[in-house]
Amino acid sequence: MPSAINIRPTRLEYIRTKRRIIIAKKGLKLLKLKRQALILEFFNTSKSAASLRSGLQAELIKGYQSIRMAEMLAGSMRLENEAMKIPQLSKLQITPKNVMGVRIPKIDGGQGNQSLTEHLLELPPSINEAIKAFRNVHKMVLDVAEKETTLRKLLLEIEKTKRKSNAIENVFIPRLQAAVKFITFRLDEMERDTFIMLKTVKRKMGEREQEAKIKKEKEILA
Repeated sequence: MPSAINIRPTRLEYIRTKRRIIIAKKGLKLLKLKRQALILEFFNTSKSAASLRSGLQAELIKGYQSIRMAEMLAGSMRLENEAMKIPQLSKLQITPKNVMGVRIPKIDGGQGNQSLTEHLLELPPSINEAIKAFRNVHKMVLDVAEKETTLRKLLLEIEKTKRKSNAIENVFIPRLQAAVKFITFRLDEMERDTFIMLKTVKRKMGEREQEAKIKKEKEILA
């Protein structure tokens, strides 16, 4: 926003500045609504993430218990050998998704393929259960990572939106309002000067007319 010295005190500039104030207030309202929606989404995602973390902890306990049970029933050597033979999981695919205007990575993949399913059928039930438990852990870890990333990005966007709204509300709009006051003051001042000038011109014209009238009367009497 230019300083008051550089503002043109014209009717057109007054109208433009008033229009900018209206647009700025509408933008501020939209930013505040967006921030409220982002905060609501943040808390909803936070609850979901907390639930996933709790479930992940329970699933980890279950997984380690299944490992100990498999060691007891099948032996640690058999467990280690079978672990080396497990086919690799499918590759992760990260695709962006839009959450309230924020691009969030969505994680897909990391699941077993057909060869893994066939391999599980050949294993003892105890080892099979251990592998299934840690497959669930793997899936939950990806879900937690996705939620945690979403929370970080939402928090950054909330702060960014807050800074924008504060700048508009506390800096941009007050400057525009100050400009309107300056333009109004200058226009009123120019209007007063014009009125005084016209009044002075009218008075001088009246004096000249009066002088001309007196001069004419003197010429007639002479």
